[in-house]
Amino acid sequence: MEAKAIAKYVRMSSMKVRVVLNLVRGKNVNEAFAILKYTPRDAAVVVNKLLKSAVANAENNLDLNRDTLYISEAYACEGPTLKRFQPHAQGRAFRINKRSSHITLIVKERE
Repeated sequence: MEAKAIAKYVRMSSMKVRVVLNLVRGKNVNEAFAILKYTPRDAAVVVNKLLKSAVANAENNLDLNRDTLYISEAYACEGPTLKRFQPHAQGRAFRINKRSSHITLIVKERE
């Protein structure tokens, strides 16, 4: 059995989120919470919240034990990009891409 949690339209680049997801992929849930607690990246806060949601889904909807759960899949896909312009010298305008991402976490019971 697997439980899933998805965070959509997170205003953070998917490349930055993937760095944090690579730290916790395949780890036990309790170990992942400990890693995320001491990871000094903004994406760690979002992934921690998402992991709590996935664990709650597993416990409440599927009656799975928290101690046997591990992160089987964790990935971040690109969401829509907001395009903005920054004024520069001599009348030029440079584009700024404000990227977003869709983050998915799947937890399973270790057998």
